Amino acid sequence: MTYHVLSLLVEDKPGLLTRVAGLFARRGFNISSLAVGTTEVEGLSRITVVVQVSGLPLEQITKQLNKLINVLKIVELDSSQAVEREHMLVKVRVDNSTRSQVLEAVNLFRARVVDVAPDSLVIEVTGDTPKVEAFLRVLDPYGIKEIAQSGLLAIGRGSKSISERVLKN
Repeated sequence: MTYHVLSLLVEDKPGLLTRVAGLFARRGFNISSLAVGTTEVEGLSRITVVVQVSGLPLEQITKQLNKLINVLKIVELDSSQAVEREHMLVKVRVDNSTRSQVLEAVNLFRARVVDVAPDSLVIEVTGDTPKVEAFLRVLDPYGIKEIAQSGLLAIGRGSKSISERVLKN
């Protein structure tokens, strides 16, 4: 099974996210990650969708996405040609004997503690998917109490911008 990262430049209109997600659901694609946010251009948003595909053609769904009136541009980002990052908050169980070990892991992964309680720490970590997954494996023996994770964010490397391409047309 392979994963694909799609970056959609869309008009910021109510209901568009529902229509985009619905297209994936109707075609039997499971969305692994979904992130939406404003762009550098007022009135436009970027949707980053990560889907895992096993044998189903992704081309069909991109053609159907292009038919949605508020979708301006779709780009499939190759991992080697894009910067990909995840953002996660992790609440981990600590006590007097484990706190220093957890803090050592935080430093090792260049994460940071954002909240301290007597029996837990909330840690913020940002990085590519393998880094975030490795961080979770290190924290797991201490007891992960809660996780909040953003969807994958991705942007193409280099000077080209998908919004520039759309605005020139």
